Amino acid sequence: MLWNSVKRGTATLLLAHGAGASMDSPFMDYFADELANHKIRVGRFEFPYMTRRRTEGVKAPPNTESILLDSWREQIRGVRAKRLFIGGKSMGGRMASMIADECQVTGLVCLGYPFHPPGKPDRLRTEHLIDLQTPALIVQGERDTFGKREEVERYDLASTIEFAWMTDGDHSLKPRKASGKTLEDNLTDAVGQIIQFIASR
Repeated sequence: MLWNSVKRGTATLLLAHGAGASMDSPFMDYFADELANHKIRVGRFEFPYMTRRRTEGVKAPPNTESILLDSWREQIRGVRAKRLFIGGKSMGGRMASMIADECQVTGLVCLGYPFHPPGKPDRLRTEHLIDLQTPALIVQGERDTFGKREEVERYDLASTIEFAWMTDGDHSLKPRKASGKTLEDNLTDAVGQIIQFIASR
């Protein structure tokens, strides 16, 4: 576990990485650092396949869903926090969303949710989101190929789910230059939305 610890933190947020990048990627570092600067204690961990990549140099594919979910459960059991939020980038956030109700966490924060594989909008990964009980914030780029705004807004999702739409953002929240926005703009906005969501819980 990699911690960005703060004194007198207002809440604890556990984050898991996406399928292709580690827990200390620039994207994950940014959110952990910025949220810690706002008195949110942030912990990050890696799934077994990513740990193997780091320690053995073996580029293994993601573990099976059952292993990924068990990894989440293990991490949650090891943390003592009165206000525990969980989430992560893409796959990490999706796995967190699948056990949020079971583990009775305070809230869920997903950074770029993979609603469907790119180019395959019929293969939805939303069944468990229809009746999600845990308050959730999904930070999503408006043109994310894993779920664009015009697609997602048509989905039947639980009323507990809030969205923070990043202007013209892709799966990493990056906008095109022609949009008039920068990646820094969207990242700053995303952090602000997360802070507000956690504070409201």
